[in-house]
Amino acid sequence: MQLHVSPSMRSLTISSNNGFIDLMKIKVAARHISYRTLFHTILILAFLLPFVFILTAIVTLEGVNKCSSFDCLGRRLGPRLLGRVDDSGRLVKDFYKILNQVNAEEIPDGIKLPDSFNQLVSKMKNNQYDAKTFALMLRAMMEKLEREIRESKFSELMNKHFAASSIPKGLYCLSLRLTDEYSSNAHARRQLPSPELLPVLSNNSYHHFVLSTDNILAASVVVNSAVQSSLRPEKIVFHIITDKKTYAGMHAWFALNPVSPAIVEVKGVHQFDWLTRENVPVLEAVENHHGIRNYYHGNHLAGANLSNTTPRTFASKLQARSPKYISLLNHLRIYLPELFPNLDKVVFLDDDIVIQRDLSPLWEIDLWGKVNGAVETCKGEDEWVMSKHFRNYFNFSHPLIAKHLDPDECAWAYGMNIFDLRTWRKTNIRETYHYWLKENLKSNLTMWKLGTLPPALIAFKGHIHPIDPSWHMLGLGYQSKTNIEKAKRAAVIHYNGQSKPWLQIGFEHLRPFWTKYVNYSNDFVRNCHILEL
Repeated sequence: MQLHVSPSMRSLTISSNNGFIDLMKIKVAARHISYRTLFHTILILAFLLPFVFILTAIVTLEGVNKCSSFDCLGRRLGPRLLGRVDDSGRLVKDFYKILNQVNAEEIPDGIKLPDSFNQLVSKMKNNQYDAKTFALMLRAMMEKLEREIRESKFSELMNKHFAASSIPKGLYCLSLRLTDEYSSNAHARRQLPSPELLPVLSNNSYHHFVLSTDNILAASVVVNSAVQSSLRPEKIVFHIITDKKTYAGMHAWFALNPVSPAIVEVKGVHQFDWLTRENVPVLEAVENHHGIRNYYHGNHLAGANLSNTTPRTFASKLQARSPKYISLLNHLRIYLPELFPNLDKVVFLDDDIVIQRDLSPLWEIDLWGKVNGAVETCKGEDEWVMSKHFRNYFNFSHPLIAKHLDPDECAWAYGMNIFDLRTWRKTNIRETYHYWLKENLKSNLTMWKLGTLPPALIAFKGHIHPIDPSWHMLGLGYQSKTNIEKAKRAAVIHYNGQSKPWLQIGFEHLRPFWTKYVNYSNDFVRNCHILEL
């Protein structure tokens, strides 16, 4: 930067060292100049020189070919020195325009994407890509990441489904060892209950519980929790029904581990003479129909359009394909009046529940001529368990469903139900259940897909008496955010869902409610290495 004053003081010239800028040249006639004028001129120049220096630096840094000096000056210093409007808004609009263009374009096939954002920035610098190319690459990376996360989530759900459907090694060992004990130990084969207590099995002054399961450890927890929580355990009678392969082990467990003063009866489905495939042909169809077996035991990903499926919907579909839904044990509750012809009232329990409070008041509840005392599941806030209506279970695009059912009707819960068997015997509930089960089979499972509850919702329609939700808290196998204090106050907590407390995938903070009733000092439990998880 140079300031040149001619010897005659007739002209002043300001120029850059490289001759690029000739910003100001002043010529003055000698006869008109005065020292006052010269003083003011020098003062003005002293004020301008720093800005001229900055201007030169900007031009040097930006390069001659990118913008003119005045353009760069206006863009960088204009908003402050010249009062121009800041054009950052225009830049943002230009950026949005680029994003919209990129969003509307197809990502080129075979595009090579960097593995990280740092690699992307480095690639942009090295190749001097423009903003559009940068946005396109960034979009492609984000979409790739979304696909990977989605695939990972579906894989996690599938693995969880297999884990929930499998039998843990320890439980399998327990069943085998107890079965062997039944064959070799006469005490393990002793009659349950003892002969003098047989009349109690049909005595309606006792509180009769029915449990249908092939899980020996889970059955022990249900029974232990009921007895320990009862104010009158001597009034409790448990009727445990299991399948043929588990019968010996189940019998051996309760023969070797009595829960006195409560009474336990163990029976296998093979011991009910009338409960045959000939008498209940619909159940044979459910278990043996090729399409049904393939639906529950086949490839769960075959034909699935995961691109249009949310992880939650996929999880629900997997839950619907649990093999337990075609098990005879899961349908047994619809035959309670025939299974127990001399009983007036029973409480039916699932094997994934824990009883924490005395349940004897249930027998005092007046069902007002209804058959099934159940907790309604349409009046809660959570989406998984307590906000269910018929629309959540049925396909209302099917004409039969649309004709006979109301999508807004409130659903209710299986798992802990009190049944008035005397009133039940006066109804056609079982026939209705069979009819709709057959219709769904005819429609290739297009009416509903989730297990035994949907046909029960139809069969018990008009026969439900709502009971207080504090009797039966659901969702401990679905929701990790279960309210612990509420769970402590509930009479029965239900681990419905995949995360059963005896599985590794169970929620750790909810498992202690269940494990407190497991006898880990038992020899069979220890020898099968069933350790407190």
